[in-house]
Amino acid sequence: MDKKISRKDFFKATTAAAVSLGVEAALDSTGKARAEGEKKVRLGIIGTGKRGCSLLGTLLHMQELEYPAICDINPDNLAQAQAMLRKQGHPEPEGYSRDEEDYKRLVERDDLDAVLIATPWEWHTPMAVSAMKAGKYAAVEVPASITLEQCWELVDTYEQTGVPCMMLENWSFRRDNLAVLNMIRLGLFGEIVHCHCAHSHDCVDHWFFDPEGNMQWGGEYLLKRNADQYPTHSLGPVISWMDIGCGDYYDYLTSTATRSLGINNYFRKKFGPDHPNAKRVYAQGDIVTTVIKTKKGNSIVINYDMQLPRPYDNRWMIQGTEGIYNEQRQAIYLLGRSPEYHEWEPFAPYQEKYEHAWWRAMKDSSGDFGHGGTDYLELQQFLTAVREKRQTPVDVYDSVAMRAIIPLSEASVAKNGTPVKCPDFTRGKWKTKKPSYALES
Repeated sequence: MDKKISRKDFFKATTAAAVSLGVEAALDSTGKARAEGEKKVRLGIIGTGKRGCSLLGTLLHMQELEYPAICDINPDNLAQAQAMLRKQGHPEPEGYSRDEEDYKRLVERDDLDAVLIATPWEWHTPMAVSAMKAGKYAAVEVPASITLEQCWELVDTYEQTGVPCMMLENWSFRRDNLAVLNMIRLGLFGEIVHCHCAHSHDCVDHWFFDPEGNMQWGGEYLLKRNADQYPTHSLGPVISWMDIGCGDYYDYLTSTATRSLGINNYFRKKFGPDHPNAKRVYAQGDIVTTVIKTKKGNSIVINYDMQLPRPYDNRWMIQGTEGIYNEQRQAIYLLGRSPEYHEWEPFAPYQEKYEHAWWRAMKDSSGDFGHGGTDYLELQQFLTAVREKRQTPVDVYDSVAMRAIIPLSEASVAKNGTPVKCPDFTRGKWKTKKPSYALES
């Protein structure tokens, strides 16, 4: 038996055991990933542009990591990441930049335990699949997949190899969202019935296009698709709040899109009516509203809102038979607990009281390393899973559940809001699987 197959069989055995026990990323007694004296994790990085280097900057605040190899077809990006590592006293990693498929050589190395992927969207699934097949844990930036076929490819590869794949949805790890999760599990909201969530973030002038008005790779998707293109920040905390994949699952959804006016209006006002992007026809509607009906009979409303002027927020709201949490208001109302009948009270005291163990353990040591510490926490939990050879806290089924909304919403929009049946990527395991994400002992 060759070395690669033996490694694969080992991962299958250890991961199957972890899944059967319902375990998540291992922690020490405080809920914090151990560093001093731990076995080092050997990490390869594919994609060292803005997001890749941001994640690398967070990783460099952690101990017991080695970086044998990095990959980027842009030589400037590659050199920047190598310089960051040298500056922190790490040996210069071997660079892979021959062509778009040079990442395949990286994942086959024997001196890597895991691979972090931060490339343009269309490469996420093929790179994650290659990593899993080579026996390396895969941490893939959002979105892990953009088609239903890719969702199934990730699930099938995980089930064939036993090697975990985790999408790096950082809003699953936000301090407030984890406190709400604790409250839900303690029954403070009663039986959960409904949730609203959104990605409300005007991205026209810095993500879809640069400040000079040039279309970036993310903007290309607006020309081709009319869908909820970015549902993971919306759904990141919701799948655990609603027990999606472990007691409930999506049944069907409907999606409706508005006209596309925001991008054209932005370019007319800033660059004049003759600018090419002011005249383009964009397939993507400005607002997409998706309503999911779950197998239990609960509902989830998701809004895509990334092309019109607005301050950032996620508009999370979770509602049950005993109360409601509203992120926009930073407020809560609990029947029989809140001091005034049918009046909101501040959420802050509840966040403090029901603080998750992960945040209690790390909030004094994470600084502000990536989105207020959420990037630090999610990477810490991923690396702990790698080090302990356990299932990742966000597993492949969670990952595709968040991403399947893209093609499903696109199909419903194209059919004027006709209901679309949601595939069961767990193949029925949601009926018996117990919640495992972010459990506190």
